[in-house]
Amino acid sequence: MEMRALVTGASAGLGAEFARQLSADGFALVLVARDESRLRALADELAAASGIEVEVLPADLLDAVDLERVAARLAADARPVDVLVNNAGFAVAEAFHASAIDDERRMHELLSWVPLRLSHAVLPGMRARGRGGILNVASLAGRLPSGSYSAAKAQVVALSRSLHARYARDGVSVTALLPGFVVTEFHDRMGVSPDVVPRAGWADASSVVRDGLRALRKRRRAVVSDWRYRLALPFLPLVPDRLIAGTGLGGRLDG
Repeated sequence: MEMRALVTGASAGLGAEFARQLSADGFALVLVARDESRLRALADELAAASGIEVEVLPADLLDAVDLERVAARLAADARPVDVLVNNAGFAVAEAFHASAIDDERRMHELLSWVPLRLSHAVLPGMRARGRGGILNVASLAGRLPSGSYSAAKAQVVALSRSLHARYARDGVSVTALLPGFVVTEFHDRMGVSPDVVPRAGWADASSVVRDGLRALRKRRRAVVSDWRYRLALPFLPLVPDRLIAGTGLGGRLDG
């Protein structure tokens, strides 16, 4: 039986790595991002390497019409989607008091509303088939008091937990992946220097994706990636909120 996964933000970074690892596992793919040329180059690479079917679906998820096209693809009975990876995202680099409110709104729409809309679209079919998985790329920032990015990612964690609790009985697993700093284009797009933390604090995209897919297969509701951040997690509540907020690091974590 052919299995199919849809990945948002698939043109680079974690999204492209999700596509590569899913294709290596034998999944047919639907790749979603704004940059059609990069999507097609990745589709050609994966089709040549694995012989899988790769569908390219260019879309700006902040455009209502494009978002509904992706939602309709997820709801389609023909060539159904078995795994949804909600990965698309960006962060606002400026501090909250100095940021443009339109940028804040766009960020929250992409990080919070889009995963909710796409999960809502795919769930009915998954329930009817009695199987499926949704992997929401959140962030360790969702557990830190640092900026509105943290607030948006906290909502993704809460949504994932709620959906997992409600739909696991129907055969649908929902997992939140909480990365820390990851080596991708994410920080370049924000204009943030990689020197914000020591190199030892950066995780490799391939290990983060493996952690997320493994957790989804094991039907876990959340996973912190990678081992360095899992070790640090129990100590975070001991750090005063004002210190974490003062560093600004929470809003710069990958997700």
